[in-house]
Amino acid sequence: MFTDPIADMLTRIRNASMAQKAELILPYSKFKANLAQVLLKEGFVKDVKEVSGQPKLLKIGLKFTQDGQPVIAGIKRVSTPGQRIYLPVDKLPRTNSGLGLTVVSTSRGLMTDREARKAKVGGEVVCQVW
Repeated sequence: MFTDPIADMLTRIRNASMAQKAELILPYSKFKANLAQVLLKEGFVKDVKEVSGQPKLLKIGLKFTQDGQPVIAGIKRVSTPGQRIYLPVDKLPRTNSGLGLTVVSTSRGLMTDREARKAKVGGEVVCQVW
């Protein structure tokens, strides 16, 4: 049993991208599905589907460039169960000078750092993707 399912999800995405897998399947949770939807909306993954059954699964289609390089060059967990990182809106980090994104868990749900700045809300910094 793993203690950090979000870190497990990010590691599976990182490993599948480096191995150039077209898709990956992982255990479903609402938080993981919302995180995958943020990655889909920002263009880092191709598609996200719920696979019904027992247990429920989440299928994520990975995206690659024309020359076969993964779109996700790097993905990093920031806030961990042992050290939660909460930041106000004015201290939210910019990933790769704005070329990447920082996913923030706010009182209004999961959103990117740009959306959080626009809505003027801070929260827990979940991960960074570039």
